[in-house]
Amino acid sequence: MNAHALPHHVPITVAYRGGHPENIHHGSLAVVDAQGQLLASVGDVTSPLFTRSSLKPFQAMPLIAQAADRYDLSDADVALLCASHSGEPMHVERAAELLAKIGAGESSLACGSHLPFFFSTNGITPEPGTRFNRLHHNCSGKHTGMLLLAHALGASETGYLDTSHAVQREIAQSVSHFSGVPVDRLVLGTDGCSAPNYALPLRSLAHAFARLTLDEPDAVYGNAPRRISRAMSQYPELVSGQGRNDLALMRAGRGDWVSKVGADGVQALASFSRGIGIAAKVSDGQLAPLMVAFVSALDQLDWLDAESRSALASLIPPPLKNAAGIEVGEMRAVLELKRP
Repeated sequence: MNAHALPHHVPITVAYRGGHPENIHHGSLAVVDAQGQLLASVGDVTSPLFTRSSLKPFQAMPLIAQAADRYDLSDADVALLCASHSGEPMHVERAAELLAKIGAGESSLACGSHLPFFFSTNGITPEPGTRFNRLHHNCSGKHTGMLLLAHALGASETGYLDTSHAVQREIAQSVSHFSGVPVDRLVLGTDGCSAPNYALPLRSLAHAFARLTLDEPDAVYGNAPRRISRAMSQYPELVSGQGRNDLALMRAGRGDWVSKVGADGVQALASFSRGIGIAAKVSDGQLAPLMVAFVSALDQLDWLDAESRSALASLIPPPLKNAAGIEVGEMRAVLELKRP
């Protein structure tokens, strides 16, 4: 595993104009069972790729394993701790309530702030003068969980993003445990919210997600994997938000799928009934071609029926039209899953 070599992605989605390929989107995808067996793949599934927010279930894992009862965390709370949320009132209010459990507030969060995804995703402009703070950041739930873990460990609640901090050491162990990548081989970077993030092979990320589907307690983290995955699947609106892909995917799964997007073109998903995880990356970081390829992969795996296809239709871009309203092109998946 060369930590810094360019991955060998392959075309997974193509935008056609007049039936001729115009824009080619490269990427890779892995399908892995809970025992770590590679069932199908496309492209490069062994080069480390940054996981971004798809890592959040495993960043929340130490807290849920060690202190969920101490802070009386509900399943809805757990879902928010794993969220890349849209900054809707239900997200902001719950994050504030969780921080209050340890006497902390918005200023304790080190994630910064940005325009909530609710507006950019749904094409809505905020009312003039509307102000947003760190609670509106899509990662405020994750950061809240890190602060709760710091409190539970008796560690400082400042500097909780430092890799040497007890919180981040616990998270690195969790990521290593579920992915199978030794801690000293984890490729480290800094996420958009300033938290440490790790690059994993897609095969390892898919394996980690598959392990979230197991019913039996984990040898190290007990019932935390099951608690996290079921909470996310039960409350997809808290993990995601209106118009977002994780909400569409988990609703399409009708309780059988747990899904988590990552920034810059990462998507992971697992099926409880099958005990299988999927992880994908599009190299240019664009969400639309990633979703076109991902839905095609689900179809090739025979995971889709008429109802789920309908639920996922919103993730597929409509035909391209020019300014005169003339249809001039379309985006189509070109990936073909290969079985070992």
